[in-house]
Amino acid sequence: MIFANVRVLTADGLVERNLAVADGRIAGFTDAPGWDLRGALLLPGIVDIHGDAFERQLQPRPGVSFPVDLALAETERQLLANGITTAFHGVTFSWEPGLRGIGMWRALLAALAQDRFACDMRVHLRWEAYNIDAAAEAAAAIRAGQVHLLAYNDHTPSIVKKLGDAATAAKYAERAGMSVDAFREVALAASARGTDVEAARRMVTQAAREAALPMASHDDATVEDRAFFRALGAAICEFPMAEAVAIAAREADEAVVMGAPNVVRGRSHLGWASAAALARRGLCTVLASDYYYPCLLEAPFGLAGEGMPLAEAWALVSSNPACAARLADRGGIAPGLRADLIAVAAQNGAPRLLATIAGGRLAWLAPGIEPPAGDLPAAA
Repeated sequence: MIFANVRVLTADGLVERNLAVADGRIAGFTDAPGWDLRGALLLPGIVDIHGDAFERQLQPRPGVSFPVDLALAETERQLLANGITTAFHGVTFSWEPGLRGIGMWRALLAALAQDRFACDMRVHLRWEAYNIDAAAEAAAAIRAGQVHLLAYNDHTPSIVKKLGDAATAAKYAERAGMSVDAFREVALAASARGTDVEAARRMVTQAAREAALPMASHDDATVEDRAFFRALGAAICEFPMAEAVAIAAREADEAVVMGAPNVVRGRSHLGWASAAALARRGLCTVLASDYYYPCLLEAPFGLAGEGMPLAEAWALVSSNPACAARLADRGGIAPGLRADLIAVAAQNGAPRLLATIAGGRLAWLAPGIEPPAGDLPAAA
């Protein structure tokens, strides 16, 4: 496959050359004719290091669930239609029953193991600290190669604190598929096991270290929190709650992940720091979809429109997350790398996705765009 009449984003900036791919890899520049994309930008495919919007396909309304295979098929369509070629699904493995419980954990691992997707879908294990009884199962999944990134989460104190609010308690209970009283009982029982947290975390951490997994800490509130998880081996600081935490992480040459929705909306939905401001200062190095896939395509162009070089802005969703996730075979456009590419028309500073190429295969094509002529490998 040859992409013609394109502006290719390389490590050296935009290059107006035709680009060839073969056998799922980038072959290099060529003078041969090919698929005329009429001056489009050809960018590395997006690497989403943390996204949990797939939960909406599993449970579009509280207490209303759909089969995992159907949910993942719809999720993949959304990913590819937004230029995401590598997706780390943020699978929360919690003591909560239902959407974030052990049954859903097993079902998702089984479905993703089928390896029938054009998008490279991976597991970002969001390990809940108080999920004591499931630590051995989480460690076994890591050892079996079913987990690709480990993140340390601890939402239990927050959940217990919010149980006093009737509306919030009802939301948690509906997500778990149980009554409010039953959920309260389960939550309080989990929170009472604080003395067991360290042993469970040690078990999961040991498995992750042996598997050489990238590790992240989530919602670090203080510099001391960051130092604690750094000592465990977590070199990714995910959604720091204070600017000082981001500064400490960058001083240690660690990746700092924030949400692309924060950039697009101009603020955090929780009132935390502005991701755009931190990105411009080099304190945010990775943008993730978090809860809304379309923002990963929009955010870099928004930053570029405000003066950040496009190559620097695009690195936030391509080479930087690939590096943080230890994926050396993608995130850029250079010979030998995996052919994950997107063609984008920039109209008045806003991106319009034309095509998504995943692993050298045409995976998504915008309506009205003429497909390439001849025999082209299509995604299964």
